[in-house]
Amino acid sequence: MHMDDKELLYEFSQPLLKEKAFTAIIKKYQEKLYWHIRRMLVDHDDTNDVLQNMFIKVWKGLENFREDSQLFTWLYRIATNESLTFLEQQKKKSVVSINGVESGLSNKIKADEGFDANKLEWKLQLAIQKLPEKQRLVFNLRYYDEMPYEEMSRILDTSEGALKASYHHAAKKIEDFILNH
Repeated sequence: MHMDDKELLYEFSQPLLKEKAFTAIIKKYQEKLYWHIRRMLVDHDDTNDVLQNMFIKVWKGLENFREDSQLFTWLYRIATNESLTFLEQQKKKSVVSINGVESGLSNKIKADEGFDANKLEWKLQLAIQKLPEKQRLVFNLRYYDEMPYEEMSRILDTSEGALKASYHHAAKKIEDFILNH
């Protein structure tokens, strides 16, 4: 039986039901959040680390969740911020430039045992990794998660117009990459 978010949040506020409710929240959203993070970080182990950190933050912050947005939106915002923080830390760790991190992500894709440079899906993944972080994030949310701009603007705290422009620029860059590689 799937409970709605209001019921889960209510149970989370009850000391005896807190852990059961949190487990239900994880089960309900873990897969969506995993793929959201994975599309930004590429690597499975990095994704699991960030997902785990994200759920620790959720555990610590959930009782202060004011419900002025949907639980799903709040979780996505935390997952996004944790992913961007992770990418920033990777940039600082590697003395190389941002291009080094992005080519590192491309190399992770190429190292995947299923990689085939001639397949459109792989070209798409390589093209996505070449995008600037924010464009990559907007493209993934729109293309893979089919998230409406309105919800995206709540998660990313950006205007819908800016998001539409980012998506348009990202799609154009991806199209150019696919046609020219």
